[in-house]
Amino acid sequence: MILSMTGYANTSANFATGSLTLELRSVNHRYLDIQLRMADELRSFEGALRELISAQLQRGKVECRINYAARDTRNATTLNLELLQQLSTWNREVQAAMPDAASLSVADVLRWNGMLTTPTVSNDELSTTLTSLMQSALQEFKSSRAREGEKLKDFLSVRLEKIENLRLEVMPHVPEAIAAYEARLINRLRDALQTSEDERIRQEITLFASKIDVDEELSRLGSHLSEMRRILKLGGAVGKRLDFLMQELNREANTLGSKSVDAEVSRSAMEMKILIEQMREQIQNLE
Repeated sequence: MILSMTGYANTSANFATGSLTLELRSVNHRYLDIQLRMADELRSFEGALRELISAQLQRGKVECRINYAARDTRNATTLNLELLQQLSTWNREVQAAMPDAASLSVADVLRWNGMLTTPTVSNDELSTTLTSLMQSALQEFKSSRAREGEKLKDFLSVRLEKIENLRLEVMPHVPEAIAAYEARLINRLRDALQTSEDERIRQEITLFASKIDVDEELSRLGSHLSEMRRILKLGGAVGKRLDFLMQELNREANTLGSKSVDAEVSRSAMEMKILIEQMREQIQNLE
C-alpha cells in the first residue's frame, strides 16, 4: 500500500461544558512539517499531540486545528446543597445566640462563595479526550491517504504501461532507421567527396552509427520501468525513490530523442517525456 501526502480527517467529542473538534489536513512536502492551531488553554497538550502525529506520518505538511466551543452553562448551574445545609444550620445557631441578628437572605446565600457550581472539565479528562480524538482522526486520516495513494498507483501504472509499449515499439524500428540513415549518408558523402573509397566511408559511417545507437538507452528505460513496478508493488514510503527514478527516466528519454535519426523514434521519445512529466507531478504527492 502506498500513501498520498494529501489527506483529511475530522472528529469531535462533547463535554457538559462544550465540545472539542479536531481537524487534520495535509499537502505534499519534502519533510514532515506539523502545524498545530489551538487555543492557548490547550497548548500544554501540544507536545503529546505532536508525538502521536510523528509516530504515524513520515512526510507532508500537516495542519491540525483544535477548536473548543463552550456551551451556555447558565441552565446547568446548580446549588451546592451541602453548603446550603451548613449555612442553614449556622443561621439557626447565630439567631439562637443573637436573637436580634438578621437572618440570611436569598441574595446572601446565592452570593456565598462556592454556593453556585457549574460543570468543568479537568486537565486529565481533556488529555484523555484529545488523545482519543487524535488517534481516531489519524486512523481516518491514514485511510484517506491510502485511498488517494491507490488512485495515484493506478495512475502511475497506466503510464508505465504506455511507456513500456512505446519502448517495445521503438526497439525493432531502430536498426532499420540506422541502416536507412547510413545509406542516405553514404550517398551524400560519395557525392560530396566524389571518391570511390568505400572502406573509408564505411568506417566513418560505422563510427557515427555507434553514436546514434539507442540500444543502451532503451535497455536502461526497461530496467527503470521494472524497478518502478517493483517499488509500487512493495508499497510504503516510496515517494523519494520514485522521484529519483523519474529523473533517470527523463534522462534516458532525453538522450533517446537527441540521438534519434528517425521521426518515429523522435515522436516516441516526446510521448515518453510527456508521460514521465505527468507521473513526476503526481509522485510529488506520495509519501
